[in-house]
Amino acid sequence: MVCEAFGGGVFTYVSQLCNDMADTFDVYLAYSIRPQTPKNYKDFLDPRVHLIPVQGFSSKGLTNISNDIKVIKNLRAIEAKVKPDVIHLHSSVAGGIGRIAFKGKNNTVVYTPHGYAHILMGKGKKSQMYGLMETILGKMSNAITLTCCESEDEVAAKLTKRHAYIETGVNLKDLSTSLDDIKPVKHDKFTVFTLGRACTQKQPQLFNRIAELVPEAKFVWIGNGELENQLTAPNLEVTGWKPRKEALAMAKGADAFVLCSLGEAIAMSLIENMYIKKLVLVSNVMGNKSVINDGVNGYVCDKPEDYARHIKDAMKEFPTALPEQAYQDVLNIYNTETMKKKYIDFYSQISREGTA
Repeated sequence: MVCEAFGGGVFTYVSQLCNDMADTFDVYLAYSIRPQTPKNYKDFLDPRVHLIPVQGFSSKGLTNISNDIKVIKNLRAIEAKVKPDVIHLHSSVAGGIGRIAFKGKNNTVVYTPHGYAHILMGKGKKSQMYGLMETILGKMSNAITLTCCESEDEVAAKLTKRHAYIETGVNLKDLSTSLDDIKPVKHDKFTVFTLGRACTQKQPQLFNRIAELVPEAKFVWIGNGELENQLTAPNLEVTGWKPRKEALAMAKGADAFVLCSLGEAIAMSLIENMYIKKLVLVSNVMGNKSVINDGVNGYVCDKPEDYARHIKDAMKEFPTALPEQAYQDVLNIYNTETMKKKYIDFYSQISREGTA
C-alpha cells in the first residue's frame, strides 16, 4: 500500500484495509504524515503491517519536480527491497507519483482515487490540471484503476482501459459498539443535518438554500471550514467540529441526513447514517447515485427544490421504508466484511495474472 493522504476518510479506509488483508497477505504500508493523521496512528494498525515512512511525500505532489524525483527514487528503492506482488496506490498524489515510479514489470500496480480530485474540486485551473494528469497517466500507465463504486468506475472508464470497483464499507462491529451507549440529542423541530468541512466539494451554499426553502425545520452543519460564511439561514446552526461520540449523538437525534456534495467516492458519513436509519437525501453525482436508489433507500436530488419537497413530505408522513432499506443495504453490501472478501479475491486474481 502507498498512501500520501494518510488522514481523514482515506486513513480510515487504508488502515482498515491493511488490517483486513494481514490475515491473508504480507502487508507493507508506505506512507507520510499529514496534519490530519492521528498522533497515535500506529494504534489503529495491526502489528503485522510493516510500516515504511516515505521521505519527501507531500500533498503538493507533482508541482515540485526536484522533490518529486526524490520521492520517485525513494518509492523505487522500497519496491526493490520489498519485492511486492501488488502495489496499491491510494488517492491522487500517491496515484500520480506512483504510476510514474512503478512500471508494473514484476508486479501489478493498482490505483484507487478515493474520489477523483478534478471532480471534487469543482471548476478551476487546479481541477483542470488534475483532470489532464489523470487523462495522461490513464493512457500511459498499465495500472488497474480500482474505484469505490459503479459511478466512479464510469469516470475511470473514460480515462483508462483497465478498471474495476469494490464498494466501500464501514466496520459494523465498531460502529455498533460506538452507538450502543450514545443517547440521541433530541430537538423540538424536524432536524436535517450534514457533516463535513464547509468547502467547495460539500456545497455549503446549496445546503443553506435548502434550509431557506424549509424554514419550519431545523438545519445543522456539524463541522466548519473556509466557506462557513455561506451558511447564513436563520434556521441553520453551524456547530464546529465535534468529538465523534458527540457527533453520533447529534446524528441519532436528527431525522434526515443531507449530502449535497459535488462528488464522492463513497462517503463514510453516508453509509453510517444509512446504518443509523436516517432518511438520506443526496446530490445526483458520482458516488452518491451509486449508493442511493431514488425512492427506494433514500432520495437523489438535482436542485434545492427537490430536497425541500422531500423534506416537507417527510415532515407530514415519514417514509420509514426508505431508511429500513438503506440499513439492509449496509448489512448486505457496504460493510468491511463484504469488502474484505472482495479484496482478497481481487488481489489473489491479479497476483496470479501478474505471475502468469
